[in-house]
Amino acid sequence: MKKEEIYLGDWQRLLLGNSPWEFMLEVFIRTIIIYVALLITWRLLGKRMNAQLTITELAVMITLGGIASVPMQLPDKGILLGILGLACAVIFQRGYNYLTFKSRKAEVLAYGDVGLLVKDGVLQLDQMREYNISKEQVFAGLRSQKILHLGEVKRAYLESSGLFSIFKEEDPKPGLSVLPEKDEQLHQSEPQDNTYAACLHCGNIVKQTKFNKQACPNCQEHTWTYAVAA
Repeated sequence: MKKEEIYLGDWQRLLLGNSPWEFMLEVFIRTIIIYVALLITWRLLGKRMNAQLTITELAVMITLGGIASVPMQLPDKGILLGILGLACAVIFQRGYNYLTFKSRKAEVLAYGDVGLLVKDGVLQLDQMREYNISKEQVFAGLRSQKILHLGEVKRAYLESSGLFSIFKEEDPKPGLSVLPEKDEQLHQSEPQDNTYAACLHCGNIVKQTKFNKQACPNCQEHTWTYAVAA
């Protein structure tokens, strides 16, 4: 539009743009048709689309939004083009799901692999770096399961969906506290183990007599703190 054609009191342009009022009814009809087509598409994509989304499912969902908006609102775009786009999204998603079902490599490529974050009460720092997960993120996941220290954890996994899976020790041992560092009052109330000390970096525990100014045998760091009693 030319600048002289734009003025504040032009309610026709503000509300409808360059479309006539009759196009409002057409938008209503287009929206109903695309909405029904989306419901059918969503049903064909399966129950997973209603649960935690994977990377490919999130990509499909964003694609559906882009496909659906155009035929609903643009008068020069036909509805059949939008429905064809929805059909292509269904075919792609179902085809890729079948491929990942048949091939482990395709599954890992699409969704990523499971990561081991905690093993026998010790943080797996290499895996945490690989998946870009901080210690505080791991601790937050453990706290959500009412775990107070790493000695209670046998395994903690980062699933491909981004969720944590945690398996507790049947016989907990002393371990590094997972409580927030700034909550000093709560830390002071924790039962401290007089036999073991915990590496503040990875959670590895050693006998108190062995950790003075020595590097952690697991991560080679020199920062130690108390271990919470089992």
